[in-house]
Amino acid sequence: MSAEAHVLLIDCPDQIGLVYSITSILYRHALNILKNDEFVDRHANHFFMRTEFSGNIDTTELLNELHTQMPPEANIVLNPRKRKDIVLLVTKEHHCLGDLLLRYAYDELDANILAVISNHNVLQPLVAKFGIPFHYISHEHRTRPEHEEAIHKALAIYQPEFLVLAKYMRVLTPEFVAHYPNKIINIHHSFLPAFIGANPYRQAFDRGVKIIGATAHFVNNNLDEGPIIHQDTIPVTHRLSSDEMARAGKDGEKIVLARALKLVFQDRIFIHKNKTIIF
Repeated sequence: MSAEAHVLLIDCPDQIGLVYSITSILYRHALNILKNDEFVDRHANHFFMRTEFSGNIDTTELLNELHTQMPPEANIVLNPRKRKDIVLLVTKEHHCLGDLLLRYAYDELDANILAVISNHNVLQPLVAKFGIPFHYISHEHRTRPEHEEAIHKALAIYQPEFLVLAKYMRVLTPEFVAHYPNKIINIHHSFLPAFIGANPYRQAFDRGVKIIGATAHFVNNNLDEGPIIHQDTIPVTHRLSSDEMARAGKDGEKIVLARALKLVFQDRIFIHKNKTIIF
């Protein structure tokens, strides 16, 4: 039994009376709703609801009653684990990694960074300052499946709930992604597909773009086409050099990634097909 705050997540095909049914069950259990958000995707005819409530609960009894009243296809999650276990994957760029390490050190991340894995050894000294295990797994002289199998072996030590690609500059195979459905989070600049390949900020500078930005998303089998979590833009002018533009872009990337992770770790996201519903 517990009197602390609780979180309830429900999504299912829409039908009349869902909000009434859910809140009535909570009322009958003498539970106090602190905050409630719901949304119906009319095109998909799908219902989403996130409820924060307080009171003493019998978890098994409450879940059984909810399942009895909801459609059989309903996904119901009560009190998802509050502090997530994560592993970061990086290559050479430090800006996103450094930001997450500092947030973790000052307990601002809502997650436990269990380890950092990299295909280069460049960032090991930075990670060592925070006392976090660092796994250098080179891709040299390995096929992509061989390299990913080595990463799998390292991940098996930690069993993370989420993988965060903090500027990990290698494309993951569908076989690797399949092991972590909707559990891999990536960050990149928002020039895609306009400026692809090397030096996107130089390409943007040459075109005279007026905004730059960043996108955080879940990873699926289509490169950079997974469900979007958070995006932001930064206005720029011709006065910025390509290097200054890149530095501004990196600042945007680390902020967008941190905000996206906050939404994920606080269980504010529903994923439906290739779209996110965020409360």
